[in-house]
Amino acid sequence: MKWIIKLLLTAIAVVVLAKILPGVEVVGYGYAILVALVIGLLKSIVRPILVILTLPITLVTLGLFLLIINAIIILMADYFLSGFSVLSLWWAVLFSLLLSILQSVLHKLIKEEK
Repeated sequence: MKWIIKLLLTAIAVVVLAKILPGVEVVGYGYAILVALVIGLLKSIVRPILVILTLPITLVTLGLFLLIINAIIILMADYFLSGFSVLSLWWAVLFSLLLSILQSVLHKLIKEEK
């Protein structure tokens, strides 16, 4: 149940960010849920592999390269889903950063209610 609530909160964050950022588009609310699901799957499967492969550059940049890895995850979701589009890598970086911030705030609100 908690997983479904987090998925829906992420979908809400995706819709809000798509409305705010001109470089990001989502076709509808159903696609926003699908985007949240695909991003979650990619973060759990692909991200650890990318982190291990790019560990030297991540250490050299003191972890800032993780922003690029998150942006690559967003661009992969864009590639797999036709109803979700991101114009460039920089829009993906901004979307990823703002999505992380929104998810932190929304998930903290869920924890405070209990």
